[in-house]
Amino acid sequence: MTMDFMPDAQTSLTGLLIASFLAATLLPGGSEAALLAVLATYPERRDAALLLATAGNTAGGMVSYAMGRFIPVGTVPARLALLQRHGTPALLLSWTPLIGDALCVAAGWLRLPPWRSALMMAIGKGARYAVLAGLML
Repeated sequence: MTMDFMPDAQTSLTGLLIASFLAATLLPGGSEAALLAVLATYPERRDAALLLATAGNTAGGMVSYAMGRFIPVGTVPARLALLQRHGTPALLLSWTPLIGDALCVAAGWLRLPPWRSALMMAIGKGARYAVLAGLML
C-alpha cells in the first residue's frame, strides 16, 4: 500500500519561502525549482508564490548583508570599486548566480544604506521570479 503525499497550498508556499530564504544566504541551493513546482501545482497561487519567493530571497540577501557589516572596514579592493561607485542600484544583480551573494555581503561591508539595499535586492530578485513565472504561461 502506497500513500502519495501532496502538500497543500499553504505548506507548499511555506516551503517556498524557506527555500528562497536559504538560497539567498551563503548556503547552496536554488529556489527556482521550488517556485516552478509551486506554480505548476497551484497556478492560482501565482501572486502569493512570487511575493513569498521574493520576500524570502530578499531576507536571505539581507542576512548576507548583515554578515558583511561584521567585516572590519578597510581599503576597498578593486573588485568592489564597481559596487562602491554605483551603490545600491548594483544590487539589482543580487539574483545572479555566484556573484549575487558576494554583492550582498560587499554591500554590508561597504555600509550601503540597508533599506535602499533591501529595496534594490527585492526589485532584482522579484524581476527574476516574475520572468520565471512568465515562462510557465
